[in-house]
Amino acid sequence: MDKMQASGFIGNLPQVASQIDLVTPKELGTYALLSSILHTALIQRTPMKKHYTWITISLLTTLFLGGGGLVYVDWRDTTEIPPPAAPAPNTTSSEAITPIPLNHSLDARKVALGARLFNDTVLSADDTVSCAHCHNLATGGVDRLTHSRGISGKEGNINAPTVFNSGFNFRQFWNGRAETLEEQVDGPLHNPLEMAGSWPQAMEKLSTDTQYVAAFKAIYRDGIQAHNVKDAIATFERSLITPNSRFDQFLRGDQAVLNHEEQAGFLLFKQIGCTSCHQGINIGGNMYQQLGIMEDYFAVRGNVTEADMGRYNVTKLEQDKHFFKVPSLRNIAVTPPYLHDGSAKTLEDAVRIMARFQLGKELTPAEMSRVVAFLHTLTGEYLGKPLL
Repeated sequence: MDKMQASGFIGNLPQVASQIDLVTPKELGTYALLSSILHTALIQRTPMKKHYTWITISLLTTLFLGGGGLVYVDWRDTTEIPPPAAPAPNTTSSEAITPIPLNHSLDARKVALGARLFNDTVLSADDTVSCAHCHNLATGGVDRLTHSRGISGKEGNINAPTVFNSGFNFRQFWNGRAETLEEQVDGPLHNPLEMAGSWPQAMEKLSTDTQYVAAFKAIYRDGIQAHNVKDAIATFERSLITPNSRFDQFLRGDQAVLNHEEQAGFLLFKQIGCTSCHQGINIGGNMYQQLGIMEDYFAVRGNVTEADMGRYNVTKLEQDKHFFKVPSLRNIAVTPPYLHDGSAKTLEDAVRIMARFQLGKELTPAEMSRVVAFLHTLTGEYLGKPLL
């Protein structure tokens, strides 16, 4: 079985599980979690021994919930997966996705200082570009451009990911070249297409501002230093969580908060294998994946660029070509356009591309409507107000 075949089989585990006569919708989260573990272990070349314990737990959980359903499989060819006859029951413990905490316990002084730095153009070479320039909190933490524009209007080569919930990502940037939010700050500051700045220049400018001098001195013993600037900005970014989405309310037990179409969309999202990559607290952001598992996305799209090489640009390993950090689906409805290249202008476009190139499927209009309805429930709140 080659990688494409294996990925297709593993990604379809939740769908296969859903067609086992004795398996209930409640159990599908277990199959989705198992699908995710196998996908990581087999497709991403992660040593299998690291996952034995979790696979054992998943299988035992399945048996506990009703493993007899594994005995009889009815292999039905369903062109369209029907919605559940009634809203699917839900328990947080059986889902591969977990809700965002309602609060954080970060240092308020660092958050406030980081917020000022995040919105200040002082870090850019000509004082025209701030972090918020590309990561506007009023528009989902993105600029909603295909490619962001930096100093002197220069166009970048990749779509800006949202800064909201970025603290939950296991790596930063599409190709994962930064391990932490602190390390990520270096990227745009030095990039000639973004801020085109330098730390010596930034330190000099910050040191002439008496308010910054006082604020840094109150928090950090050594005052204004590059590592302290990065610490403050990263702390602010970690505060940018968006809890209390309708879907998180559903995960916490409010069955009525999602309508029938949205619950059917969540069930379908699991059945067709989306949770093999999109799971965890950020519904993504915790693994790398190849774009174009079932079909060569870049051969179809054409005009391959350096940015399309993804993880390869970091590791220089041939097998990492076209691998990217899986994006979070949190607040996905308010962060267009989609994909690293910004080629998907609408949610429907993004779902269609993912279904075709990652899952080898073509969704019917009804299925598309359900999945998109579910994705709209992932929009959370920032400072008590829903993102727009």
